[in-house]
Amino acid sequence: MTNERDKRLITENGVAARVAAIVEPVIEDLGFNLVRVQVTGANGCTVQIMAERPDGTMSVTDCETVSRAISPVLDLEDPIPQAYYLEISSPGIDRPLVRVSDFERWTGYDAKIEMAVPLAGRKRFRGFLRGVENGKLVVELPDVKEGLEPIAHLPLTDLGEAHLVMNDELIRESLRRGTAPTTDELDEDTDVVEAPEPRGPSDKTKPN
Repeated sequence: MTNERDKRLITENGVAARVAAIVEPVIEDLGFNLVRVQVTGANGCTVQIMAERPDGTMSVTDCETVSRAISPVLDLEDPIPQAYYLEISSPGIDRPLVRVSDFERWTGYDAKIEMAVPLAGRKRFRGFLRGVENGKLVVELPDVKEGLEPIAHLPLTDLGEAHLVMNDELIRESLRRGTAPTTDELDEDTDVVEAPEPRGPSDKTKPN
């Protein structure tokens, strides 16, 4: 069972929230964490579900396991009123940060954060993660103007989006931890599992 402190801080809205509510119990029963659900207009409509193991890893086989488990549940619940493609993927190297444990695990690394609720009129921050203190994300802001505070304390409850910034240091560390795809996987583009045909209502009325 997922530890309460690791529950997602940044959650979905609308259709994505309905999909998340349906698939999260199934994914957790398999021993994975749901990272994020996004519904986009790619290929008409694509439902992207990011998941990972508690240690941050997610193999191609893991993606296939999740896909097989959630596909019949989504077909039964039918949360999306149009044809859609289902895509299961790992979070990737420049991964979204959605739990307290994510911010702690990647302390010291460069991240971009967008606030759902502005802090002192500011919504966007970029800097080095310095952990979590008293319910606030601590971020060291580089190259601040003289006289300005170089450390931002961002309330976790007010976060909108956050993700790591891709750089050489992050790639090396991701490979060391085993959370990045291998060179062969990147060459084969196999870190994503997609349904071969549109799902949902498309089973009844496939587009021409």
